[in-house]
Amino acid sequence: MGLTKQYLRYVASAVFGVIGSQKANITYVTLRGGEKGRYVAVAACEHVFIWDVRKGEKVLILQGQKHEVTFLCPSPDGVHIAVGYEDGAVRIFSLLNGESNVSFNGHKSAVSVIHYDALGARLVTGSKDTDVIVWDIINECGLYRLRGHKDVITQALFLRDKNLLVTCSKDSFVKWWDLDTQHCFKTMVGHRSEVWGMVLLSQESRLLTGSADSELRAWDINYLEEVRKDSGEPKVKKGKTLLVDDDEEDDKEDVDESLEERILSCEKAGSILREARDRVVSLTADRHARVIACHGNDSVLELFTVLSEEEVQKKMTKKLKKAKKKATKYFVLWNICTLTVTVTTAQPALVLLARHSDTELKVALLLQNNTVETYSLKTSHKTPVADKTARLTLGGHRTDVRTLAFSSDNLAVLSASGDTVKVWNRSTLQVIRTMACEYALCSLFVPGDRQIILGTKSGKLQIFELGSGSLLETVDAHDGAVWSICLAPDQRGIISGSADKTVKFWEFELVKDKETSQKRLTVKHKRTLQLEEDVLCVKFSPDHRLLAVSLLDCTVKIFYTDTLKFFLSLYGHKLPVLCLDISHDSTIIATGSADRNVKIWGLDFGDCHRSMFAHDDSVMFLQFVPKTHLFFTAGKDKKVKQWDADKFEHIQTLEGHYREVWCLAISPNGDHLVSSSHDKSLRLWERTREPIILEEEREMVSDAFIRSASQVPGETQGEAAPAGKKTVETVKAAERIMEALELYKGETRKMEEHRYACESAGKELPPPQPNPILVAFGNVSVRETDELEVSLLVLPFPYVPELLKLFNSYIQQGLEVELVCRCLFFLLKIHFGQISSNQMLLSVIDELRTNTLSKVQEIRDVMGFNSAALQFLQREIESKEDVMFFADATGRLEEKKKKRRKRERAVLTIA
Repeated sequence: MGLTKQYLRYVASAVFGVIGSQKANITYVTLRGGEKGRYVAVAACEHVFIWDVRKGEKVLILQGQKHEVTFLCPSPDGVHIAVGYEDGAVRIFSLLNGESNVSFNGHKSAVSVIHYDALGARLVTGSKDTDVIVWDIINECGLYRLRGHKDVITQALFLRDKNLLVTCSKDSFVKWWDLDTQHCFKTMVGHRSEVWGMVLLSQESRLLTGSADSELRAWDINYLEEVRKDSGEPKVKKGKTLLVDDDEEDDKEDVDESLEERILSCEKAGSILREARDRVVSLTADRHARVIACHGNDSVLELFTVLSEEEVQKKMTKKLKKAKKKATKYFVLWNICTLTVTVTTAQPALVLLARHSDTELKVALLLQNNTVETYSLKTSHKTPVADKTARLTLGGHRTDVRTLAFSSDNLAVLSASGDTVKVWNRSTLQVIRTMACEYALCSLFVPGDRQIILGTKSGKLQIFELGSGSLLETVDAHDGAVWSICLAPDQRGIISGSADKTVKFWEFELVKDKETSQKRLTVKHKRTLQLEEDVLCVKFSPDHRLLAVSLLDCTVKIFYTDTLKFFLSLYGHKLPVLCLDISHDSTIIATGSADRNVKIWGLDFGDCHRSMFAHDDSVMFLQFVPKTHLFFTAGKDKKVKQWDADKFEHIQTLEGHYREVWCLAISPNGDHLVSSSHDKSLRLWERTREPIILEEEREMVSDAFIRSASQVPGETQGEAAPAGKKTVETVKAAERIMEALELYKGETRKMEEHRYACESAGKELPPPQPNPILVAFGNVSVRETDELEVSLLVLPFPYVPELLKLFNSYIQQGLEVELVCRCLFFLLKIHFGQISSNQMLLSVIDELRTNTLSKVQEIRDVMGFNSAALQFLQREIESKEDVMFFADATGRLEEKKKKRRKRERAVLTIA
């Protein structure tokens, strides 16, 4: 069977426009023995970008997989970098060639922290699943999993000289782990809220922790050596003595056991007050732990220095001379003091320190506006000042890109955000022009691709010249935001639609510039179409005959272009239409709405050909592929989808963005597509020559849905098999269950009303008429439904309580007890939390427990009685007629029983 219509697959080609994702940290790396503090590694969605901060160029890309990067950690030798992902995987990349040869999979959710030991042979990872795992990098295997925290792990640090590990979490605890015995021997409970970060200072004799308040708490660490069993003298270290009471014979063994392990004591030494009053976002130290950096949710970065003993003595002498009463205050944290406070240009997401020399410190900041900044400080100065050395801004926008456009030659891509407009080379993905603008909402290339026009949030039209990168003119076009502009098919002008309830027609003109005496492009207002609601989108039909306008009242109005007379009104959407487009032959118009639906209409009579549920959230953008009836939609559900407007079929889904997709643009030849998202990234998709078979695509989507639906707590692959049908069948079966429950409630209500009427009348009245559906199906009883287990996974929970009550009546009457029990246990597994927390269901569950146990026991008794009776009859017949029934089957059964006993004995022996 040949293909009646061939669809070609679009695949991801590149990711650009993002400098650094805020979900992961920033770290310094060294490439091929280069200069330290020159290269930084940042996450870029699922990839890792290595930036040269001096040149502002991207020097290496570490290709990732489907999941977003959540943490980065370079190895001590600087040759490798460990990358943690959203799905819990950890991959180790080589910085020499950018390849990954080692990967670890042990976490169930996103990796939240990664740290190497001093030798680089072990790796510790923490995750949102509250587990801590120590990995052996050389053997490429996991060593052990440490469990004890109750919330996300925020930091994990190896100790250099001790085989110990310290971790902190959002559960407000700091835990110390002995890696020789893999157990937690100490839990610090001195925090009142989440612990967001910690660092080890003063040769690992002090611990500094940051929490959700404005304090940085300092803890003194004292290590206690082992006590020899054969010696009564305890060992002493750092002035601390561990005493053993010989009189307490009962506790001697426990004391000896505790002394055989490596033990430490950790006591609070004091706290440092930060200038910020919110929680700690990032707390880090340089390689020598001499300088500490801390920042919160504001734009202030605080640096603290750790003083040496000589510097401490000098400061103590000065303080004692000035005020002896304050001496104890400075004695608590005698070696930590404020170095400087730096105010950044934007709110920092994460910070990293690197010591370039003994006197110079470099600070790298990953800001939340898609920017990387580096600062340099002279620590030898009394009042060091942070000097900004570099700022990476060229490769991306500071805010979300809200509009995209392709040039007519398919080579240039325009992207505009809240403050800048950039023009990119599609083949090299390099920025050609960057120009400052107002908050842009829509854009287009002027015919000839030498100028661009932007519609702004303030109601202005801005015209830019690409050759010089300058703003030619700003036109006060509307009193409200310009939501949409469209180029006229004759390419002589544009139209603009605004929130001021008007659509304005503009023509291109060349006027003489007063300053340069040269002609430049401008637009001249010709006509205005006044409407009753805010205009959200406008579009010309390619034959220049009709004009489509979407309004805030959820309708789309069609007007004649020449006379502006009303032609059609397309109504049917429940929420405003945010986007629309008209096919190349001017016969079809497709509209996308905030109600998550896409509707396809005919432009001859305005009839709705088909309404399709397109996205799981608002449809933000829609555009036809040139010279076809295929179109793409972008939604807030992070997806881009392709559709066929003739067959009303979903062709493919382009997944890659991690936040809402705002807009997209298709090249004039249809070979490329660019999309922008709230994750700050621009993604380029390319059309291949690979055909798409829709049946195979549907099967893949169905299998993925079944796999995701089958992953319920306590459920295995085999137990979820009853739900293993196609998506359409599963949904239809669930709808049938809901209809049956509604039917059951209606019939029950009728019977109650009939019984009440009989009691009131004092006689037996004629029974009510049965439901027409039951009559159509041969008057089948409602209680004979036998496909309840087919689609229980997709059954909404509000129907579950009624279903449980129905199960109780089934069991009481002895109807399909085995099937009902299977469905009951399945529902209890997948909805255990909601059922156990619902007080209204306690009586129902209690009745189910009693009735189920009694009825199942009754069935077992009947089965046992019947089995014993059959065995008795078999023996009687065999003794009378001297014939053995089922001789072959009985022999095979005995052999199977013998083999099973042997296997069970072997398992017991091994255990």
